[in-house]
Amino acid sequence: MIESTLSELERYYDTVPRVGGARAEDFGALTLFVQEGAGWPYYARPALGGPGATPADVQRVLERQRELKVPEAFEWVAETSPSLRAAVEAAGLHVHEHPLMVLDPSAEALPPHPEVRLLGADDPLLTAAVTVPALAFAAPGTAVGEAGPAELAAAMAEPSAEEGRARVSGKLAAGTGVMAAAVRDGVVLCSGMYNPVGDVVEIVGVGTLPSARRQGMALAVTAALVAEALARGARTVFLSAGDEDVARVYARIGFRRVATALIAEPQA
Repeated sequence: MIESTLSELERYYDTVPRVGGARAEDFGALTLFVQEGAGWPYYARPALGGPGATPADVQRVLERQRELKVPEAFEWVAETSPSLRAAVEAAGLHVHEHPLMVLDPSAEALPPHPEVRLLGADDPLLTAAVTVPALAFAAPGTAVGEAGPAELAAAMAEPSAEEGRARVSGKLAAGTGVMAAAVRDGVVLCSGMYNPVGDVVEIVGVGTLPSARRQGMALAVTAALVAEALARGARTVFLSAGDEDVARVYARIGFRRVATALIAEPQA
């Protein structure tokens, strides 16, 4: 069962950058996805059905990423491509581990949260919803933090906020993404998205404004995304948790760990 699920996720990972506007460059054991124009900067990952990557393969991709001035990043599943970690570490990259979790089909749905709703492409709160996760990920963890509405307002004034809004608005309009947000008194406190490929959905970018943590907002937003995905016919819903603490939160709504997602990038 887990093996078939991981194979399904491999196909998803190989498809979603192409759907997102990236071109694929073939490096044998690895595929480098390069965004065409504005959009999410993608990564390199194991070629679907390809051989194990060697340090030389990793080095060739890194040289190409540097040539293109794109992020030096690799993403893969540890259990599916076990040899890649040693190859990227030999190239000097740092590897981050994230619990890879799939929704149990028998999980009981949470009741809708009164402060959570879906956002459309033209929603006036879309800029805030796109900006909140960046503030959340800048202060990782589940503890209550300092960044609040004032910091959100300042971040929304940056040019990158409008760029993010335009990118996400396009996805929502095209049906290649769905976004939900928790809103209180007109302020977005938490938001997240899912990206569908056929009947497989990945929930991504769920983040809570640090000052609003420990109120169940991330759980409520995730539950809303799950409900919408299932209502639209999703068969497999999955996500990568930030860490073990976050994974325990997602387990409360029926997500079960099936593997470990790995991300390699240069040391900060």
